[in-house]
Amino acid sequence: MSGVDLLEGSAGADPALDVALPHALLGLVAAGRRGPVLRSYRPRPTVAFGRRDSFLPGFASAAAAARRRGYTPVIRGAGGRAAAYDEGCLVFDEIMPAEDSMAGIQARFSDEAERQAQALRGLGVDARVGEVPGEYCPGAFSVNARGRVKLIGAAQRIVRGAWLLSSVVVVEGAPGLRAVLEDVYAALGLEWDPTTAGGVADEAPGVGVEDVRGVLLADYGRRYELSPAALGEVELARAGDLLERHRAMV
Repeated sequence: MSGVDLLEGSAGADPALDVALPHALLGLVAAGRRGPVLRSYRPRPTVAFGRRDSFLPGFASAAAAARRRGYTPVIRGAGGRAAAYDEGCLVFDEIMPAEDSMAGIQARFSDEAERQAQALRGLGVDARVGEVPGEYCPGAFSVNARGRVKLIGAAQRIVRGAWLLSSVVVVEGAPGLRAVLEDVYAALGLEWDPTTAGGVADEAPGVGVEDVRGVLLADYGRRYELSPAALGEVELARAGDLLERHRAMV
């Protein structure tokens, strides 16, 4: 069983720093300057735009719409279209060294989604893997409930020597996320079905963020020997170097 550092908690008050940090860690892991890492945190209210969203004519209006709802717009380095998340969600960043990081991309998506769905089924959710027609930030390996609402989205970034697999789990507060996404997607001129945005707590009443964190960390713990760790100065400094490319400067 591989030893993996477990980093828990947000990197700071700026959501862009939380988005920059996994890419900083990815570079350090790829360069052999640190070992593998699993990061878990509850994010501040954020709308993470895909890089291609930033080239759409409505991007400035979409970023402004996010801010009006109290969400910070950022540009993420992996993934497709805009996604919203806040303290009612969990983000997991899994960063591993690999001699051939391009190998197994689809298998990583598929295997992780199946494990996540199984964990949620243990909490009473009818969790399945697959894209829900009309979902925001569509993906073939979304984890959904009943084939009707999206609960988890994932993205990967690959560099020579390492890979990053990020997952966002919506647990609580789905109506607020739905509202900001409606405004953002309207400004971007992108079609989607707001009824596809859901949360674990809506599917399994009484289940909260910490319950979901517990079952997902337990699954990681069956694969890795997790050791609690803290962010170092080098990691935070590297994330700071990447910060501007993740800010929505509009």
